[in-house]
Amino acid sequence: MDKLYAVIPAYNEEATIREVIEEWYPMVVMTGEESRLVVIDDGSRDSTWSVLQEEAAKRPQLVALHKENSGHGPTILYGYHYALEQGADYVFQTDSDGQTRPEEFPAFWRCRRHYDMIVGYRNHRQDGGSRVFVTKVLKTVIFLCFHVWVKDANTPFRLMKADTLKREIKYVPKNYFLTNVLLTVAYTKHNKNLRFIPITFRPRQGGVNSINMKRIFGIGKNALRDFIRLNKVL
Repeated sequence: MDKLYAVIPAYNEEATIREVIEEWYPMVVMTGEESRLVVIDDGSRDSTWSVLQEEAAKRPQLVALHKENSGHGPTILYGYHYALEQGADYVFQTDSDGQTRPEEFPAFWRCRRHYDMIVGYRNHRQDGGSRVFVTKVLKTVIFLCFHVWVKDANTPFRLMKADTLKREIKYVPKNYFLTNVLLTVAYTKHNKNLRFIPITFRPRQGGVNSINMKRIFGIGKNALRDFIRLNKVL
């Protein structure tokens, strides 16, 4: 049976993390007893880590990991490497803010063997106009820098074959802050079998959004510079 490792980064998510685990744990168990739900505490300053430890003590297929704070991109990159080291056949990623719906995962799992990566396309977004604007700008910047058109490069709802991920993850620099974006671009440029499936994207279910327009602008400047450099590598 295929072994799934589902990676969820968490930073100061004490308001949502228990519910997120309750929602996603059955999805992981459904795929087999060797599958694991891997929740990574990215140096939270609230009680996220203690909640994770409590939940892991009750759930044999939940792995709770703790690391120093480095941000979302480096944390999921850490999780991907962990999953590959543990012998995962498939790696899934979503976030800990409750915006994705677990009931939409089985459709991904059923067609897993036909694609190198299946990405959720945020067709019904409820997370605010500023986020939609950023996604559209990112799509344009990716096209200008990498010369590929990607429907939704940064969706935190993706299922990847481990064999392909092993080859493509080498293009992501250590501690890179846009890990999912670069992976989506790499899969596209290298003509991997990639499919986008529409998903629902709810408003944040709790906690604090750490991204604001000032920070988005700063990330954008860094991303443009990095994209130009990384295109030569890809």
